[in-house]
Amino acid sequence: MVLDLIRRIGIRGTQACLVMPMATGMTVMMTLLSLRESRPQAKYVLWPRIDQKSCLKAIVTAGYQVVVIENVLEGDELRTDVPALKEKVSTLSPENVAAILTTTSCFAPRGVDRLEEVAKICKEHDIPHIVNNAYGLQSTKCLHHIQQAGRVGRVDAFIQSTDKNFMVPVGGAVVAGFDAQFIEHIGKMYPGRASVSPVLDLFITLLSMGVQGYTSLMTQRSEHMDYLRTRLEEVANGFDLQLLLTKNNPISMGLTIPKGVGTELGSQLFLRGVSGVRVVTPNQIKTIAGVTLKGWGAHHPNYPHGYLTAAAALGMTKADVDTFMGRLEKCLKKISSKLRERGAEDDNGVESQ
Repeated sequence: MVLDLIRRIGIRGTQACLVMPMATGMTVMMTLLSLRESRPQAKYVLWPRIDQKSCLKAIVTAGYQVVVIENVLEGDELRTDVPALKEKVSTLSPENVAAILTTTSCFAPRGVDRLEEVAKICKEHDIPHIVNNAYGLQSTKCLHHIQQAGRVGRVDAFIQSTDKNFMVPVGGAVVAGFDAQFIEHIGKMYPGRASVSPVLDLFITLLSMGVQGYTSLMTQRSEHMDYLRTRLEEVANGFDLQLLLTKNNPISMGLTIPKGVGTELGSQLFLRGVSGVRVVTPNQIKTIAGVTLKGWGAHHPNYPHGYLTAAAALGMTKADVDTFMGRLEKCLKKISSKLRERGAEDDNGVESQ
């Protein structure tokens, strides 16, 4: 049932899939562990940077060393540094590279990785290629990139979250690929027993909506993405902000924020029940699983703006967009008023001196 759906919505070359009773990060870890038998001397995973903790933890927990490939800034958008990736493959030697772990869906301003180019590198050097497609099953753009990458190069597995793509409870993932034997091998690696709940939740949901119902939700999501972009542009114009241009990100958008208000804006939105927004301020440093990343949250060590992200995910309605935008505008008005008051106080202080 899931295999048929994946084929019908865009990745026609898929040969097998498996519903795992674990969330995306743990499924990435299991997939990487499945490579050990065929690549016993390999110890590195090349990872075009995405600031999401589970990816790093999955690589380290699987026993590999993370090699971070920093993204390149193209306008407002962050893209895969393919020359740097090629250089690392050459420096480390292909047989020492366990896999390249790329990403499709992610927080703006990062775009979809250049999957087709990476897939060609993997095919040329016989390196496994794992794709973190956590949110991507709901996006025709992400699906197209995976299908094309599998056609022109090498993709061993692509992994997607069941809760993010099918609106079921957290705790499951679907691992799929163009090689049925490798997907079967991942399943055989699973130790012990597991809960049937993730499989049952997905089964009932797909029976209820069917392929037609799911594709209808995909169309609605795309329409709501356009509507969200329009509303964010209006807010950007009204508050002298900038909507970041990230044409290669089909799910998430970024809006610049006034300097020095990131923490305050994030807390105000959270108090108003807005939990899906990510507020990023420059120059944060974070160490995860022994890997230190400068500019944490922005996918880049020196991203030039502070910003917030907003995403149009499957199941979102136009009313949800309107509610979010109303709360965002209230917060921005409150913060703008405070900034004007501070500016007036500073001016008065200078005059009194």
